[in-house]
Amino acid sequence: MRKLTFVIVLILAATTAGFAQQPNEQRAPLSEAAIALDAKSAPALEARLLTQALNGADDSPVTNVKLAVKNNTANFYTYVSGWATFYDANSMRCGEGLFTVDALAPQESAEVDTPGLRLRCTPQSWRVVATNLMTRTVDIAKPGEPAPPVEAAAPERPAAPMNLVISIDGEEHPIQVNNPLTLRVGNRNHKIVLRSVP
Repeated sequence: MRKLTFVIVLILAATTAGFAQQPNEQRAPLSEAAIALDAKSAPALEARLLTQALNGADDSPVTNVKLAVKNNTANFYTYVSGWATFYDANSMRCGEGLFTVDALAPQESAEVDTPGLRLRCTPQSWRVVATNLMTRTVDIAKPGEPAPPVEAAAPERPAAPMNLVISIDGEEHPIQVNNPLTLRVGNRNHKIVLRSVP
């Protein structure tokens, strides 16, 4: 009886592992947006095809397409890369191209292309997979670390003085925040004030 129970548990575990390894990104028709997921299987990017003429063949492949990639998260990405993969009517992969974006703010879209693509068919569906979603250091989630307690608003303290120097034609002039610096240009004096932005 123990052997039978062990075999059943082993089969269930293998089935669960098999389902867990299925790709999360779903194929979409060419006229619809493709969604790329992050490491937690949450929607991260939405991509739409901007290039409409996708009639590739083995002897004359399409070598580049334009995409509009949108950041669907609340994170600011400093670097995004991924693959756009195309499938023919028989669900056979017939081309894939790498796309990159240097910076992408939350809910921002960017037009990108896929250099190196060799699309050898007239595709019927496509999908997008995100390979790199690099966030700013302040946006990185820290699991297991409790949220900082909400403190009462402290009275605003004056900013510590900063030592700043402006160099004009090799001459260095010390400047301070909110203290004017007068600069003579031609016949006129110009007042320059350095301020901090709240």
